[in-house]
Amino acid sequence: MPFTLTMPKLSPTMEGGTIVKWRVKEGDLVKAGDVLFEVSTDKATVEHAALDGGYLRKILVKEGGEAVINQPVAIFTEKKEESIEGYVPEGVQTTPVPTIAAAAPKKEETAPMPAPKKPSAELSQPAFAPEAPLSNYEFPAPTTPFQGRIAATPLARKLAKEKGIDISTVKGSGPGHRVTSHDLDLGQPDLPVTFGREEKPTMAPGTFEEEAMTPMRKVIAQRLQASKTFVPHFYVSLQIRADRLHDAREQLKNSGHKVTINDFIIRATALALREHPHVNSGFDSSKQALIRFKTIDIALAVNIPDGLITPIIRHADFKNLGQISVESKALAEKARNNKLDRSEYMGGSFTISNMGMLGITEFVAVINPPQAAILAVGSIEDRPVVETIADEGRVVVAGKTMQLTLSGDHRVIDGAEGARFLKTLQKFLENPAMLLI
Repeated sequence: MPFTLTMPKLSPTMEGGTIVKWRVKEGDLVKAGDVLFEVSTDKATVEHAALDGGYLRKILVKEGGEAVINQPVAIFTEKKEESIEGYVPEGVQTTPVPTIAAAAPKKEETAPMPAPKKPSAELSQPAFAPEAPLSNYEFPAPTTPFQGRIAATPLARKLAKEKGIDISTVKGSGPGHRVTSHDLDLGQPDLPVTFGREEKPTMAPGTFEEEAMTPMRKVIAQRLQASKTFVPHFYVSLQIRADRLHDAREQLKNSGHKVTINDFIIRATALALREHPHVNSGFDSSKQALIRFKTIDIALAVNIPDGLITPIIRHADFKNLGQISVESKALAEKARNNKLDRSEYMGGSFTISNMGMLGITEFVAVINPPQAAILAVGSIEDRPVVETIADEGRVVVAGKTMQLTLSGDHRVIDGAEGARFLKTLQKFLENPAMLLI
């Protein structure tokens, strides 16, 4: 008998997915365990294998199509020649039911009147739509090489000469594109070296194209918008000296240990969270309750083509610098290849977002709910700093600095507690020998 294959729920936060590729085609015999298709979810692109055997008779959601959880994506039969005429796929229907053949007519039913909607107290998202491209716009300068005499009024020539304007760079608005005195405002200076001419643009100003969001990008947009809308963020910044940190990393590198600055930061953050457990917290909005995490599990913001994902270093405070270095590299590589297991990215008690490797000196990060804090890390910079030197007093010297910014949820963490956490983090990072113990 026919049976329906529906879109499976492949992660706790998944609401739907995009079928990237079908591994089987209509008419194929599928055995239990065979890979049916690849689906792009809110977290990664994963393979889905058949739970039961049968013949694939009809694909309902083609490659590139989207489906919500439990929406029919294909029809199977137990026998190859079994009829599917009139079969109605089971599951959540987002469009009219795709019957395979005309089913028996049903009696008309009177639809019940919908209940009046109650006024909603929830915030509604305002509409932000792009403006349409300009339709009656002309490029304001000549776009063809100058050949021969420019058509211009005598007054325009006189004024152009007096003002030192290259009349060949002016687009005329008069009859036959004749240059008038009113056109000279957009002329370029008449100099031995000019900016030259550019090709004429072919698109109207404001031209755009729409691009469908991937399931991952949709979830990122929803979560970050909700975070900035409903989580009361506060920010605490601190500039630290990074000379010793940089030297420690170089010394380890010279001895064959290829650790990164981020590895030091993960280790230091884990130890600082031990001293400030209230920063290692979260907020359950469904229960309006504080979450006090009992383990320090640090999530790392990793950029991938589809968006952002946060693989997690579990029990980070129990791991030494070498273990953290190996694990963070392995997780980042799996993230970029969409190979992370659910247990490797779900959860976490605190997040680190480091844009220092991109040359960014300072930024603020958006909290990843239900966590209550996230640390933004900038690059190490060479800057003049003030030091106190014996017999010389306070002097300006060349030094290396790094900017740290903590974003905190004010429902959970007070500003003073966030400041104390940063000062403890500063202690560890400015004395990196403590991170090697």
